[in-house]
Amino acid sequence: MIARGKNASDLFPAVVKNVACKNIEVKKLVYVYLVRYAEEQQDLALLSISTFQRGLKDPNQLIRASALRVLSSIRVTIIVPIMMLAIKEAASDMSPYVRKTAAHAIPKLHSLDPEQKDQLIEVIEKLLADKTTLVAGSVVMAFEEVCPDRIDLIHKNYRKLCNLLIDVEEWGQVVIINMLTRYARTQFLNPNESLLEENSEKAFYASDDEEEEDKKAEPATLAKRKPYVMDPDHRLLLRNTKPLLQSRNAAVVMAVAQLYFHLAPKAEVGIIAKALVSHLLMKHLHTPTQLRDKHTYFYIRSTDPTQIKVLKLEVLTNLANETNISTILREFQTYIKSMDKDFVAASIQAIGRCATNIGEVRDTCLNGLVQLLSNRDELVVAESVVVIKKLLQMQPEQHSDIIKHMAKLIDNIQVPMARASILWLIGEYCEHVPKIAPDVLRKMAKSFTNEEDIVKLQIINLAAKLYLTNSKQSKLLTQYVLNLAKYDQNYDIRDRARFIRQLIVPTDKSGALSKYAKKLFLALKPAPVLESPFKDRDHFQLGSLSHLLNAKAAGYQELPNWPESAPDPSVRNVEVKDSVCAERTVLTGPEGAGVLLLQTTRGSSNMQDLPKKFLISLFHRMSHVLLHHSHSEQSSSAEDRKRGRKAVKNQKSASESESESESSESEEESEEESEEESESDTNVRKKKVRLDWNRIPAYYFMNTLHYIQYTTLAPSGSIKMYELLHRIKGEGLAVEYCFSRQPFSPEPNMVAVQIQFTNNTNSETKNLHIEDPRLQSGMRIREFAEIGLQPSESVTVVMGIDFCDSTQAANFQLCTHTRKFFVSIQPPVGELMTPAFLTENDFKKEQGKLMGMNEILEKLTLGEKCVNEHVIVERVTATANLSRVPCGSDKECRFAGKTVSSGCLVLVTVTTKEGGGAQLTVNCEKMLIGTMLVKDILQALSQ
Repeated sequence: MIARGKNASDLFPAVVKNVACKNIEVKKLVYVYLVRYAEEQQDLALLSISTFQRGLKDPNQLIRASALRVLSSIRVTIIVPIMMLAIKEAASDMSPYVRKTAAHAIPKLHSLDPEQKDQLIEVIEKLLADKTTLVAGSVVMAFEEVCPDRIDLIHKNYRKLCNLLIDVEEWGQVVIINMLTRYARTQFLNPNESLLEENSEKAFYASDDEEEEDKKAEPATLAKRKPYVMDPDHRLLLRNTKPLLQSRNAAVVMAVAQLYFHLAPKAEVGIIAKALVSHLLMKHLHTPTQLRDKHTYFYIRSTDPTQIKVLKLEVLTNLANETNISTILREFQTYIKSMDKDFVAASIQAIGRCATNIGEVRDTCLNGLVQLLSNRDELVVAESVVVIKKLLQMQPEQHSDIIKHMAKLIDNIQVPMARASILWLIGEYCEHVPKIAPDVLRKMAKSFTNEEDIVKLQIINLAAKLYLTNSKQSKLLTQYVLNLAKYDQNYDIRDRARFIRQLIVPTDKSGALSKYAKKLFLALKPAPVLESPFKDRDHFQLGSLSHLLNAKAAGYQELPNWPESAPDPSVRNVEVKDSVCAERTVLTGPEGAGVLLLQTTRGSSNMQDLPKKFLISLFHRMSHVLLHHSHSEQSSSAEDRKRGRKAVKNQKSASESESESESSESEEESEEESEEESESDTNVRKKKVRLDWNRIPAYYFMNTLHYIQYTTLAPSGSIKMYELLHRIKGEGLAVEYCFSRQPFSPEPNMVAVQIQFTNNTNSETKNLHIEDPRLQSGMRIREFAEIGLQPSESVTVVMGIDFCDSTQAANFQLCTHTRKFFVSIQPPVGELMTPAFLTENDFKKEQGKLMGMNEILEKLTLGEKCVNEHVIVERVTATANLSRVPCGSDKECRFAGKTVSSGCLVLVTVTTKEGGGAQLTVNCEKMLIGTMLVKDILQALSQ
């Protein structure tokens, strides 16, 4: 009902009761409703405030965030302390989504009680230090709303915001860019006032006059200028925002464009010329010669939005000169045939501006506009009349024929503005058409009562001018028109008629003004100047609402002026403090033969985000790799030790007491048990595995180190979930699955598929199992055990599927005790593989065997985000379940894996080149697998 715009506020008491419901989906809907109506039904909302406070402690992050959102929507000052406490707690929440919601609540609380500003600033300062991209945009918005003048809060977070900018959501990017634009104007020097040391080329938009002035400048003046070196933080901002010019969001592109326009050196503004060229041409009085030959670039396409078409027209008008005007006018004639009426009107106005600016083509433009007067489209004719009227004012005596032609159109044109323009022309130049003007007045007098107000005013003016110049023919007509106007419904028309009657018809009561009636009505009027609607807007920040309206809007913040001297750049330096070790995993060899220590600290820049579970899984993985080689040797040596201990016992003298032998045996057993416990205990803070390191080949250790640096175990958050059964189609049963990339222990040749069942109904789901598998030849399924689901319960199971190294779907029926659902699981090609650990020499050796028909080479251009080796490795391992292979070259990344079903080797090499290019090489025994893998990796690296 709310989505359809219906008022559901009367249901508030009934809905608010369900806020205590245990069903998560119902609770979410209740909070959505409360956010909408909490402000209107404040008294009823206050009755449930204790429930909202309990919701702030809910295990589900969505419920915690919704409760805070509802609490901040209750606009009652009495709960301000509760809101403040809730915001402070949410700002420290483990979930970034809840912290984001806390940032959204800050402006609401500030508008409710501005006295809380100091406490809110403390919360903002804390959230600004958050390293999560989800929070960054929201807290900067809160900063802009509450304390935009507290620039000191940005100093320590400036570099972090610049680096996070590329990954922040789009609307957050707009907010951050606008804030950083104002910040940069207060902290950095103007790059255009001094000579650029790092770029001495001529500014792209510098005019010819500016060039001459620079040449005439005295050498002493130039010597006084200090070479300008851009602040590294200034350059950091420009460099990190430049890729966002490729954003799909137009607001982001515009934000970056205005940032470059206001902050970048003139020589670099050219990269945003497409978005800003119109504004720049208005700012610089002379057209840049670099663009005059590029006018064809701004030709309008049929797919362009109307506002873009109007901007391009403006650019073409400003680029027009004696050389290209004929081409541009032919282009304008084509635009007049468009179906977009607003665009057609703008095109005709552009023709008029070209005629005004370039006198040589004025007659050509005027004749072309006159031809448009016979167009069938009334809008085209009306706009042409308005433009012709302005052009005729420049040389009326030479164009009396055009005035006569326009007078004949008065019966056909119905657009009020066009009719008023024709009447004004005839009245203004009635002396050039003495025979036609009285007849036009006669026709207008007949239809006076049916005309629009703007036309009636011009009829009165025409009558007054004819009365003064040709009273014999028009005296009676004028009196008739004035009498009609005297009783008109519009008071403007009535006042105009009284005023003109007293002015042109002298009586005893007439004042001195009647003597000057001719001078008042028939005075020479200056020709109008056809100006661009985009002129004189450069005093507003580009892209703002004030810039669009050309008037200062409420809430507009003036862009600060550049500082005269550079502020201290050290305020942006962040001290890196040594922090306590958060987690430690130790692998040690006997007598210190080898020690590998992994530790994550809060100040670490490389592994600061690794969770405890990841470190434990990493330890398991390393232990598995290291123990795999020495497993057989350890087992054999353990048997030897047992045999040795028995031999020692047999050699003991018979005189030893029975108690001594028993104690000896108990000591040996305790040693064995302690060794087993130390090897099996993997959940303690420090974990030790004692191995004979001298017997382990070096490449096992190298592979383990590369696994640490480029882990093939993706974090749980990066595993992609696929929908197997939608809850609507499944009548409340929702099923999702993912490829966990873990070995399927019952059968190693099968791919492990993790399936999550969720029962969204209020009844139990029983006997959940698989039936009737429909598989391609050779494919097999290892089903999971039959399960049941309680209401609102979620259960995860694992099943195995042998896809036979094919991306064909596995089809089967998912059955409950009442229904059967036909579903299918189709794997991406990258999930058909398992990592293979190879040394560099082994990789080259295997690659040499897979040449010719088994090798695929593809060239590609890396995406904007593939800026370093780490991102490339991340993209490839996310696409395919491969492991990193050691490589001595910085420009080459190697990966290896085997297909799960057949064990065929898959080798991938990504070689980066200068200029953002790269070459992808895939060697695989199965060409179909290799071809599909190349396609997926190319797509991942090109984004």
